[in-house]
Amino acid sequence: MAEAPWLTIIGLGEDGLQGLSPASRAALESAAIIMGPPRHLALVPDLGGERIVWPTPFAEGLARLRELRGRRVAVLASGDPFWFGAGSVIARAFAPGEWRALPSPSTFTLAAARLGWALERTACVGLHAAPMAQLRPHLAPGQRLLVLLRDGAAVVQLGAYLSQLGFGDSRLWIMEALGGPRERITEARANGLPPAVFTHPVCAAVETAGAGAALPCAAGLDDDLFENDGQLTKRPVRALTLSALAPRPGELLWDIGGGSGSVAIAWLLSDARTRAVSIEARPDRARRIRANAERLGADRLEVVEGTAPEALAGLPAPQAVFIGGGLSAGLLEDLAARLVPGTRLVAHAVTLESEALLVTARARFGGDLLRIELAQATPLGTRLGWKASYPIVQWRSVL
Repeated sequence: MAEAPWLTIIGLGEDGLQGLSPASRAALESAAIIMGPPRHLALVPDLGGERIVWPTPFAEGLARLRELRGRRVAVLASGDPFWFGAGSVIARAFAPGEWRALPSPSTFTLAAARLGWALERTACVGLHAAPMAQLRPHLAPGQRLLVLLRDGAAVVQLGAYLSQLGFGDSRLWIMEALGGPRERITEARANGLPPAVFTHPVCAAVETAGAGAALPCAAGLDDDLFENDGQLTKRPVRALTLSALAPRPGELLWDIGGGSGSVAIAWLLSDARTRAVSIEARPDRARRIRANAERLGADRLEVVEGTAPEALAGLPAPQAVFIGGGLSAGLLEDLAARLVPGTRLVAHAVTLESEALLVTARARFGGDLLRIELAQATPLGTRLGWKASYPIVQWRSVL
């Protein structure tokens, strides 16, 4: 019979031992060491084992755990440790046979049970250490969200953020210490929070309402959503670019010559599991890219200041690359040698010189060339006429 793992990760609710399964209670009672944050340790009576407070920063706790390897250790975490909890971080630090997990109901589960909401149709967001802007892609009239907040002060920040975006009429249910004797639920509007002091742990349920504008689900975000200095892939071209890049869950994009970051941000908003790196030579534009990403809820965008191909050194291999600026024969040669076979590459050219580079690249590497010519109706005296933009040549290939 295989030996039981020495480490047990136990999900603990605000009701302490009372809410634990028999297996979780048995693991706690047999543990030589119980380790966890002060709040969790306070929920468990003295069971005879040594008690160790999980240190700050979090990584120091992992180092302490490694020193305890081989002893019977129980680590306390909140509710379901693998839903915005510490479980996945701990599990990555040890071999699969070293640990087991015994979860309890998550805060999301408890909150949905209080309100009667269908959890599978409710957006669940953790904002312990993330900006409020991560909510932005979820905000649309009539939507439901469950939001884990850092502390009580974040409740006021949530109300202000929703009001700023035109969703001040949203209904909020502020839920404190769900499942325990201190449980309290306060209902209010985002723009009319009571002057109460909310205490950790706190979760907010949001039913969105108001005149705020939702972000489109398609790739064509309005241009005015992006701060820019004119270096912007415009909405129709951006939509065609995303179609050519064809983002898929879990894939990484290199956005070379990021400009305003609009293509990388649109890539990230297409699916929460995608990743992107934007490479931009100008520091002012790099700052603008970061600001755009944070405001639109795509703050996982990594921005690298520098010029490609030098700035590409050390970056993880992408599944797709977009060249929106800085196109050169040297860059194409470098990418051909650097990229993993099967990487999708999309590049744009506006000048005759850069167009010639793409024609040469297509002859060498194959792929498709697309000429994009757009015209917009603008006033012409008392009537309307077509004002043409510079044509763009798009090369799409698989290297």
